[in-house]
Amino acid sequence: KFAESEAKTSQMAAVSVFLLALVAFAAADQSHGWGSGIAWRGLEAGKAEALASQKPLMIVIHKSWCGACKTLRPKFAESEEIEKLSKNFVMVNLEDDEEPADSAYAPDGGYIPRILFAAADGTIQTELYNKKGSPKYKYYYSDAPVIVDAMNEALTELKANKDL
Repeated sequence: KFAESEAKTSQMAAVSVFLLALVAFAAADQSHGWGSGIAWRGLEAGKAEALASQKPLMIVIHKSWCGACKTLRPKFAESEEIEKLSKNFVMVNLEDDEEPADSAYAPDGGYIPRILFAAADGTIQTELYNKKGSPKYKYYYSDAPVIVDAMNEALTELKANKDL
């Protein structure tokens, strides 16, 4: 009986380790390298969570093969400020085929990477864009400090709109 009980305990421990590894892999996979300390969601799950929590969305649209995306990714992932501010948003990470076809997610074109902000109801806030960037590519950000500024602006503006 003791040996049988020990075998079951050992099997349960192995299954638990496997499940924890699977969860960690799934979470890492959802980050696509954009910051494993950030609670990333897909679009539909993110929209549902934003509505329930009344938090705004921050949507990162990128491609695995994109040079500009590969340049921005480590800057984004390594930023402690972005990770800290991300707790005030529902963070949505869309790579490759996850990009929605809806033109609302490409307000001034389909270039990549794009970072969009949306109200808790999922409405894209086109007035929240990179004021320090190119007027031709309003939702393109090249560096973490500019993203931090945009996140702070989005929080201020969306809170102000909510209070009206």
